[in-house]
Amino acid sequence: MKDFSKQLSGRHILVTGGAGFIGSNLVEQLLAIGCCVTVLDNFLTGKRENVAPFLGRPGFRLLEGDLRDLECCRQAVDGVDAVLHQGALGSVPRSIANPLETIGCNIQGFVNLVSAVKERGGVRIVYASSSSVYGDNRTLPAREEHIGRQLSPYAISKYADELFAANFHALYGIDFVGLRYFNVYGQRQDPFGPYAAVIPLFAMKMLKGERPVINGDGLISRDFTYIANVVQANLLALTVTNPEALNRVYNIACGQTTTLNELFLALRDGLSAFRPELHEIEPVHGPERQGDILHSQADITLAREYLGYRPEVTVHEGLRLAAEWYYKKWLVS
Repeated sequence: MKDFSKQLSGRHILVTGGAGFIGSNLVEQLLAIGCCVTVLDNFLTGKRENVAPFLGRPGFRLLEGDLRDLECCRQAVDGVDAVLHQGALGSVPRSIANPLETIGCNIQGFVNLVSAVKERGGVRIVYASSSSVYGDNRTLPAREEHIGRQLSPYAISKYADELFAANFHALYGIDFVGLRYFNVYGQRQDPFGPYAAVIPLFAMKMLKGERPVINGDGLISRDFTYIANVVQANLLALTVTNPEALNRVYNIACGQTTTLNELFLALRDGLSAFRPELHEIEPVHGPERQGDILHSQADITLAREYLGYRPEVTVHEGLRLAAEWYYKKWLVS
């Protein structure tokens, strides 16, 4: 990864959702390059264990609070130089089961944060959007300017954030960079709970000697993206100086597709390096999930051109790294 220390060392960065999977990986990297970091998290889905290693370190501050509280947002942005906004309530199925909570966290929370930044002024916001905004658009690879109808409250909430970002820039001059993540995976991704992501869920099942459930026939495909690539994209968005690169939304992915069947086989191979008997496990096929799109693949041309983004970790290398981390985390440590 590019050395960002000259550009970011000494800067104070707010990471909302910093106790979450993506947020905590960002915090770890920011501290490593000499940033001061404030984390705002309500621990609704974030894990205290994810930020425990940072507690007491110089330059780190943990603020336990909720984005839906405007005063809390004001406290969080006080004194910061930039914001990495990762705080959101994820999961398409969760949003279908409880749309009001998703809307409150993801839309009201975003508007509160941006309003607090507006009052303070002069702070760039890099925020997490989602590939789910493409909805029923079936043209692949997906390009940023062509989206369809969103298929879940979660997808709608992420698209609403993009619209608010464009509006607040036009009205108040705040600079934004939106990052549409495509199926991020890697260390610290939670395998537990009813809305666990597919890769850690598969890994946990196999390490327990159980057969993972693949929703549908396994031919659904995604542009799976290793966490290191997402961290790189966020740091590039923080440091980019070209004015034309700002106030855009970018696909952050690898630019290739992997079916769930292929994903299962690759992850099984990775885990079998530590537990050879796992190579005999076969998946179970269950019903398709409501609100899921069938295929997803990103065109990453704009991120390459404007941000200098280059995915450094391939899907299969990322799955190998993830399998090693899951094994050590759940069976060794």
